[in-house]
Amino acid sequence: MRTYIVYDLEFTVLRKQQYAADIIEIGAVKLTDGDQGPIEIDRFQTYVKPERNKVITTHTTEFTGITQEQVDAAPTFPDAIDLFRQWIGDTTYYLCSWGPDDKQHFVRQCRDMKIELNWLRNMNDLQLYYTKLQGNDASKRIGLARALETAGFVFDGAQHRALDDAANTARLFVRMFDQITLEQNNAADDPLYETKLVYSSSDDGDEGHNPFGHLASLFNKPQ
Repeated sequence: MRTYIVYDLEFTVLRKQQYAADIIEIGAVKLTDGDQGPIEIDRFQTYVKPERNKVITTHTTEFTGITQEQVDAAPTFPDAIDLFRQWIGDTTYYLCSWGPDDKQHFVRQCRDMKIELNWLRNMNDLQLYYTKLQGNDASKRIGLARALETAGFVFDGAQHRALDDAANTARLFVRMFDQITLEQNNAADDPLYETKLVYSSSDDGDEGHNPFGHLASLFNKPQ
């Protein structure tokens, strides 16, 4: 039986060196095959202690709601990955996220911390699938909130919290499951690449549906 792990990450928000941001939260929903399609069977959430910038910025807390106290009490990234892998289990699984950036952050931080990559397998970009199903090309990606709206869903929970974002993404995954073909791959076989944020939408007025859309306004605030 296959397992589908729909996950989301939250990161430290930095004015500079954005691509050296630390993962500070992992949230995921586990689904398996049911008679009428994938069904949810469990959820996972952990904060993660930041490694590079141990004191998180006010921008990070404003954007995610995650506090310094929460990350100070959290497991380190290697320990968080161990917990996550134990929760995923040993069955055949697919790791699914909204957009490619979470995958890239996972790969980069695992490489930086000498954590093997073989567990990062069968990674699929649900945002790309959904965007194409709506008739858009990859350059006109649809934000999560907009996708939920077009699917007739109301966002459940708080945006930019890993478990809530993962749970809402899982609703879209179930909706489009019979229209997509999941890829099989392994991050250990991927070439080195740099992280690029791709959550922006080219649709006019979509900033409110863009997970990172209001970062620019945060960065313009005086310190």
